[in-house]
Amino acid sequence: MQTTHTHYRTHTCGELRMEHVGQTVTLAGFLENVREVGQNFAFAVLRDFYGVTQVVVENEAMWKAFKGLNKESTVQITGVVRERDSKNPKLPTGDIEVVPEAVEVLGRCRHNELPFQINRSREADESARLKYRYLDLRNPEVKNNIILRCQVVAALRKAMLDHGFLEITTPILTASSPEGARDYLVPSRKHPGKFYALPQAPQQFKQLLMASGFDKYFQIAPCFRDEDARGDRSPGEFYQLDMEMAFADQEDVFAVLEDVLPPIFARYGTYNVASTAPFRRISYREAMDKYGSDKPDLRIDLIVTDATEALGACGFGPFEGNTVKAVVVTGFEGTRKQIDKLCADVEVQSGEKAYWFRYDENGEIVGGIAKFVQPVKDAVVAALGLEKGCFVGLTAGKLLAAQKAAGVLRSKLGAFCPNHMDKERYEFCWIVDFPMYEIGEESGLLEFCHNPFSMPNGGLEILKKAAAGEVDPLSITAFQYDLVCNGVELSSGAVRNHDPEIMIEAFQLVRLGEDDVKAKFPAMYNAFTYGAPPHAGIAPGVDRMVMLLAGEDSIREIIPFPMNKNAQDLMMGAPSFVTQAQLDELNIVCTKKEEDEAAE
Repeated sequence: MQTTHTHYRTHTCGELRMEHVGQTVTLAGFLENVREVGQNFAFAVLRDFYGVTQVVVENEAMWKAFKGLNKESTVQITGVVRERDSKNPKLPTGDIEVVPEAVEVLGRCRHNELPFQINRSREADESARLKYRYLDLRNPEVKNNIILRCQVVAALRKAMLDHGFLEITTPILTASSPEGARDYLVPSRKHPGKFYALPQAPQQFKQLLMASGFDKYFQIAPCFRDEDARGDRSPGEFYQLDMEMAFADQEDVFAVLEDVLPPIFARYGTYNVASTAPFRRISYREAMDKYGSDKPDLRIDLIVTDATEALGACGFGPFEGNTVKAVVVTGFEGTRKQIDKLCADVEVQSGEKAYWFRYDENGEIVGGIAKFVQPVKDAVVAALGLEKGCFVGLTAGKLLAAQKAAGVLRSKLGAFCPNHMDKERYEFCWIVDFPMYEIGEESGLLEFCHNPFSMPNGGLEILKKAAAGEVDPLSITAFQYDLVCNGVELSSGAVRNHDPEIMIEAFQLVRLGEDDVKAKFPAMYNAFTYGAPPHAGIAPGVDRMVMLLAGEDSIREIIPFPMNKNAQDLMMGAPSFVTQAQLDELNIVCTKKEEDEAAE
């Protein structure tokens, strides 16, 4: 423990032990509680960053000093340390107490009522916690997550430096570029009508560093994306361990992270068991086929099975003409009510319905859609490898929809059945061989699936064959990879496309010509024409990593000052309106304001 001696205190509130008995000490902190137990006799609890200390008031003068103070006032107390009669083994300072001789108020709390109890703030409404985040952070449980974040970032930084990476900061004000999410735009005062963009990621800059001759780059990089919140995604800004390596391929990147991450998870993780190198590798298509997700939770031992041939023509309407996927569960003891809720949850999360039946101990098909399955029982039992007593969950739809719904079903069933999920461990895997292209949901046209700067598997030759109609562009895979842990995507990375000729060919397949590439990515394109080295990189999300290590379900629990789900900072009042003078200086005209929208 760090000892802090200043003008305000000789010891911290977590420092005093039996060896300090008899000493006169000065403490400073927040007045957590005062409990009167008799005439001029009370117990008080003083809390600072380091811990708590019990203070015992035993005379009228001291009682008067405490009696007028509201909880959470900051005070300085000077007194004598003594041994407690009734020790508290749960507290590091539980063997001692301080009898005060002098009290000075350093910062008075002027509110008789607090928005929530500090030590129970996590039970409060989230909007109250965010509005009064400075009070929420006084809760040791909340504070400890921020301390953990600091420790993890420091460990990541040290590990990267030890691996020979240079920490280089890249610009925050940059140019807007099409990288997938919406940009946050910043108007330029000096260049009317033009805008900077906050970087969605340092993607282009780190590749330019490789083209500049730097060998290994990293930074704990802030990224800004105007996108909706999720449990594992914070709206507005987030941080990632951004890294890039020159003269490197996929294996080199894997080797670094497989060396850097396991010791950090072992040291700081809530769970004691974590994957060791090498992490398991699963192709994107295998992941979707077997787990129904490109971020599978490998703590669950359930597998998705294709049941299209066995059940596609069983006469059940939703199955006809569709892909049918099944998740077979042994030892399932859910009630009908629990099954109905599970199916409803799957529909809410995936947008697709889930169905079910049981293969009971007597070898009969019962429950759910049993009457449609019974006529083809033998084929279904054989196709799915059913054992008596099995529960079978089913999804149906176009291939991808059926797969994704089955993935949600698998996760829900795994969480419901403790015999099929070992929750208290960290299971890593690499998802590899992502498709280079996909058909856009809105456009119906060929689009990049993930990172447009990735190297296609097959290089220039495979792209030319696709352009000539000899190869289906949807069959082209890229050297793209995701690192997944416990069903959470920690990071995406890729071997980069460093050859201008390959870059142009890749973009032409999505209807963008050489002029478009030069216009959208001028610096990178031009840099690559001067001879760029092969390079590869990745960027694990720091917020998601700390969330996993802390065992939290929401990313907002490990961010010091998070926004709410609507990308609002309730504490600071952001976003906010600005003055007309500010708008005029920036040559901006507001055509719509929130109250206009509310009136419509």
